[in-house]
Amino acid sequence: MAAIKRVTTTTLKVLQALHEAGEPTWGVRIMQTSGLLSGTVYQILERLERGGLVTSEWEADSDRRGPRRRLYQLTETGEEALNHVRAIREGVEAAKALAKAQAGLA
Repeated sequence: MAAIKRVTTTTLKVLQALHEAGEPTWGVRIMQTSGLLSGTVYQILERLERGGLVTSEWEADSDRRGPRRRLYQLTETGEEALNHVRAIREGVEAAKALAKAQAGLA
């Protein structure tokens, strides 16, 4: 598994959209949930899949009209990475708030 080198705000939005879906979901739904454009979403999904944080598969033939969709889902490693990034971001925000409060007291 390749390590993910950075987690941008847009990558975090894609991870969160996948987490919130709770089941395999397709790219357009991820775009709708995250508010990101297709070029951004699909590049991130590809990178996350190469890193082992996301898996994908083509949906089985269904009665639905239209082309088959590729469905994406977080792996266990992806869930762990999301939780780790959230914890780091919360810590950073708490540190910023503390520094701001301390600056106001000085």
